Amino acid sequence: MGRFVEGEDRSQSILFPERLDDYVGKDNPVRVVDAFVDNLDLAGLGFDRAVPEATGRPRYHPATLLKIYIYGYLNRVQSSRRLEREAQRNVEVMWLTGQLAPDFKTIADFRRDNGAAIRKVCREFVLLCRRLGLFAQALVAIDGSKFKAVNNRDKNFTQAKVQRRIAEIENSVVRYLAELDSADRRGDEGTSEAHTQYLRDKLTQLHAEMERMEALAQEVDAALDHQVSLTDPDARSMKTRGTGVVGYNVQTAVEARHHLIVDHQVTNVTSDRAQLATMAKRTEAVMQAEHLEAVADRGYYSGNEIVACEEAGITAYVPKSLTSGNRAKGLFDKRDFVYVPEEDVYRCPAEQTLIWRFRTVEKGMTLDCYWSSACGSCPIKAQCTTGTNRRVKRWEHEDVLETMQRRLDQHPDMMRIRRRTVEHPFGTLKAWMGATHFLTRTLEHVSTEMSLHVLAHNLKRVMRIMGIAPLMQAMQV
Repeated sequence: MGRFVEGEDRSQSILFPERLDDYVGKDNPVRVVDAFVDNLDLAGLGFDRAVPEATGRPRYHPATLLKIYIYGYLNRVQSSRRLEREAQRNVEVMWLTGQLAPDFKTIADFRRDNGAAIRKVCREFVLLCRRLGLFAQALVAIDGSKFKAVNNRDKNFTQAKVQRRIAEIENSVVRYLAELDSADRRGDEGTSEAHTQYLRDKLTQLHAEMERMEALAQEVDAALDHQVSLTDPDARSMKTRGTGVVGYNVQTAVEARHHLIVDHQVTNVTSDRAQLATMAKRTEAVMQAEHLEAVADRGYYSGNEIVACEEAGITAYVPKSLTSGNRAKGLFDKRDFVYVPEEDVYRCPAEQTLIWRFRTVEKGMTLDCYWSSACGSCPIKAQCTTGTNRRVKRWEHEDVLETMQRRLDQHPDMMRIRRRTVEHPFGTLKAWMGATHFLTRTLEHVSTEMSLHVLAHNLKRVMRIMGIAPLMQAMQV
């Protein structure tokens, strides 16, 4: 082969190291996985069979299977069958398990049967990060992203999808019937018996499909959110940028200094509107911060959620949604009216005073209504309202929203901090997961799978921040 790098002769006898430990360097991340799992109280976390039975066939220790899974998710190997192959050929996995090679069924059953305990392992590593002082800055960015489920879009049905499918079937039935009638009129001329039988078979299939769709329509109407997914019953159709996806809405809270995921939650709620307070409170409990600051995008803007954060002592930064109907029509919106708290009045763009008139309750919210008697003679009324008076309603907790808006005005860089903090972990996780993000089904098992991904993400981040040796030393304390 001349002047090329040449390999060893396959028939040449060679001397491998005598110990398996010699194949794994001191700075290999697999040693962190081993040290982390060995320091866990697996029985206390709720793992099945953490204490061996006195009789019967011996089982694999939960630590062995947990190490396999953490190693797999660290290296983008999530499938139980692929993990089985890695245990048979990968030197690092052999070192980690002591050359044990469980079959794929044993590996898959471990994740299925120990979901709650695996989710607690993810939380244990977050608590370790807190003890290491990695959460010194009590500022988190909260965001949600849609992750694909194993449920195909064609296996998800809403009321609109069912009605559209029924209409398509009806049109197909009419078309085939017309073609069959045409064939009967022509007799044997130009029409074979095979083609006629084909048309009859298609009509039979369409009638069976119509019955299935009518049964599905009843299921969809009976569902609480009027949605049915056949493959994964908990997956839901969700809007994303440019298209839709059948999957889950994953919420994360990422701290702003090291970009570690402090907390996460898998939901099948399509909107982020009611998630802010829940995620902020959970994050505050994990970080044990005296005063937590939480920043989110305008998709989280909800008066009730912001007030709940304020009552919990959490400082929220959420820009207001730009959904004013008046602004879209070219009219003044509520932002053009200035509230004067000392007088409890509003000043309009024409410098007129809108005084308090009455209090009402709409959609569970207590509102005060203000308007001016000078609207009829106002020279710019056409820019303000098409009614008799321009009315402005003020929520009883409006001062909380105004205080938050002033905070945003004083800290305009908060949205940049949010974007650079919470966006890239989602991109990284989805790149690790592949085209189909989740491999398991139902909300419980998907939550377990997501916890393993989050644990792998945080492990990689901390290993890069601290280094392998210092992290292992810190685990022993």
